[in-house]
Amino acid sequence: MSSPRVRKIADRIQVIVAEMLERRIKDPRLGFVTVTDVRVTGDSQQATIFYTVLDATGDDEAALAATAVALESAKGLIRSEVAKQLGMRITPTLTFIADALPETARHLDEVLELARKLDEEAAARRVESYAGESDPYKKPREDEDDLAEDDEA
Repeated sequence: MSSPRVRKIADRIQVIVAEMLERRIKDPRLGFVTVTDVRVTGDSQQATIFYTVLDATGDDEAALAATAVALESAKGLIRSEVAKQLGMRITPTLTFIADALPETARHLDEVLELARKLDEEAAARRVESYAGESDPYKKPREDEDDLAEDDEA
């Protein structure tokens, strides 16, 4: 667990980097980037910035590679802005890493969809046949003598 100070620094870095990518970085290779998380080491000397890229054309791998190159080239400008806004004695070194969260979420969605389909198939089979009798509930026994007496009365 990180200290509250380190968490505040990470949150502030996330806001600064997001604003920089939105307003000041005008690289055409930069896709629609979302900063998902920032992790800062305990000594505040290194910051790892996780990001995702939403590509409208559908070519995710190419957009991810182009965005990685654009972020690497803009790293110096972003770090100088982080240093200016944080006002710390030591500015953290920035490392950009593409977040695996979208792929993980997509995989989980596929697994859940498969489980839902298997549940529907099992429910369909359950309606078609029973494991025992058609009416599995126990009923009180009715003797034939009792039935005959009821008919006579």
